[in-house]
Amino acid sequence: MRRRHLITLAAGAALPAMQAFGAETFPDKPLRLTVGFAPGGGADALTRIIAEGLSKQLGQQVIVDNRPGADGVLAAQATSSAKPDGYTLLMGTNTAMVAAPTLRPTPPYDPFKAFTPISSAGQFSMFLVVPSSLPVKNLNELLALVAAKPGAYNSASSNSASELAMLQLLGEQRKVVNARYKGDMQAMTDLLGGQIHMMFTTGTLAPGFVKEGRIRALATLLPQRSALLPDVPTGAELGLGKLTITPWAGFFGPPGLPQAITDKLSRELQNTLKRPEVHAQLVQQGFEGYGMGPAKFAEFFRTQYDAFGATVRQHNVKFE
Repeated sequence: MRRRHLITLAAGAALPAMQAFGAETFPDKPLRLTVGFAPGGGADALTRIIAEGLSKQLGQQVIVDNRPGADGVLAAQATSSAKPDGYTLLMGTNTAMVAAPTLRPTPPYDPFKAFTPISSAGQFSMFLVVPSSLPVKNLNELLALVAAKPGAYNSASSNSASELAMLQLLGEQRKVVNARYKGDMQAMTDLLGGQIHMMFTTGTLAPGFVKEGRIRALATLLPQRSALLPDVPTGAELGLGKLTITPWAGFFGPPGLPQAITDKLSRELQNTLKRPEVHAQLVQQGFEGYGMGPAKFAEFFRTQYDAFGATVRQHNVKFE
């Protein structure tokens, strides 16, 4: 019995060493980075920029896997059920990781048990935009227009976070019909055509159309003005302290991802975000890229989840 006990102890002591060895040789084949939105949108563009930089950082190809629909839940579930070996990662946004578990009557997963937090990616630049054909020049004029004719105007969203931000902005007194889309580009197409009257969209799409005069940007959800559209005021400048939605993104792995591989991926992702060519491209997309270690990111994730849930309860928001 003593001999068996010693063998068991030896095997247990060898496990961390085996995991460390796996991290040393990782990765030795291509990785898959899953994103829950369609090609052409803001999240997809950012994922592809980071995937290209991470490929150079790791010396292995990083393949972007688009799985749009259900507020990013399909992509999240595909990652959660993957083998925890570091080769399947999720570019998770607050939509799939916070909004879907918070807003749905039956949450699709427990985000704290179904994933391993690896690193933050950064924060999206979100702009409130309207078509140039809409007779408003600023936010106050838009709110007055909507209040004068309840139900006569509509909004678009491609995710629950942007829809909730619109609800926060308009309040209960201003009734607007919301149309859901699978991606920002499809919603923007209808906004440009005048079928949609307003939406929150990313810095990937807004600046070009604003400069062409096809849409107007009335506000940004960023804490400070964006260099891409410096004339657009922040919600705080407009007195909209109630807008508490922070559109962010981060990297997650399946549950049970070994700590050594989690730490290595986190380091390499943080270094990727610091690469000059990656940083420059993200700035052009209106994205503030920054990385965090696994523990700090897990703490940030929990804080964001709790804040989002508090906002939902405060406004008694219920989504089907």
